[in-house]
Amino acid sequence: MPVNIPRDLPARAILEDEGIFVMSDERARTQDIRPMRIAILNLMPTKEATETQLLRVLGSTPLQVEVTLLHMASHSSRNTPPEHLEAFYTTFADVEDQYFDGMIITGAPIELLKFEDVDYWPEMVQILDWTRQHVYSTLHICWGAQAALYHHHGVQKYELPSKLSGIFEHRVVRPESALLRGLDDSLTVPQSRHTGVHAADLESAGTVEVLAVGDDAGVLLATTPDLRQVFITGHPEYDRDTLDREYKRDAEAGLSPALPENYYPDDDPSREPAVTWRSYGVMLYANWLNHCVYQQVPFEQSHPLR
Repeated sequence: MPVNIPRDLPARAILEDEGIFVMSDERARTQDIRPMRIAILNLMPTKEATETQLLRVLGSTPLQVEVTLLHMASHSSRNTPPEHLEAFYTTFADVEDQYFDGMIITGAPIELLKFEDVDYWPEMVQILDWTRQHVYSTLHICWGAQAALYHHHGVQKYELPSKLSGIFEHRVVRPESALLRGLDDSLTVPQSRHTGVHAADLESAGTVEVLAVGDDAGVLLATTPDLRQVFITGHPEYDRDTLDREYKRDAEAGLSPALPENYYPDDDPSREPAVTWRSYGVMLYANWLNHCVYQQVPFEQSHPLR
């Protein structure tokens, strides 16, 4: 089944060229089916690239998905044209009286800031609190995961000795979780971050279960027992060239970044990286949509959740 997105969204042409089934609002209204309503709070500066990555994995599932794109009203984006935000995005104030089956909160390149020093932190807190009663299951990515773990569960982040960048193996420690059905005993996932969380801190919180960890990358995946909050520290949705673009951007800025690990063939940045993580990403997002959202959410979700 397709992902339902605006006809003129730039990601649409890219996804159609890849064979991802997308649908316009006009076509969706002719079908006698209730789609999964998914909100995406896009905190990334490169919003169009992130839209495409997330819509690709959402469009690879058998469920019809209706997407609402959100951006922060309290933050001015310098890297996304205002006309793009005006045409395709809305703000929290416009949806705060609505209910969503699922929500995705992305990462943001602000990990080295204290949470309270982020200019939109008050709005972020408002949204995180709102998800408890207005969203059945929320999937938090990278900084979004750290922010939610801090706000909801009191888990502190810590700064890494150097940026963690590359493709890393993570072992599954709770294979019985519905979120991991059909997946192997280890998961290959891109990581790109300056901070992390300790598995022991998550476990001592008593409200979060760690599902997958890596020897080099630490915690990858955690959830609350009811699967209504999912935390992914990595980026299974990344494109082939995302880490390449990040590395070359930082190199051009004079930051002397280390090469992403396990990424370029023979550690040669002039060679095209191989995609070794896409199937894991598709399956993780499909499991989230199916087992955490579709199989659990009430058919008519129109009242505060407990």
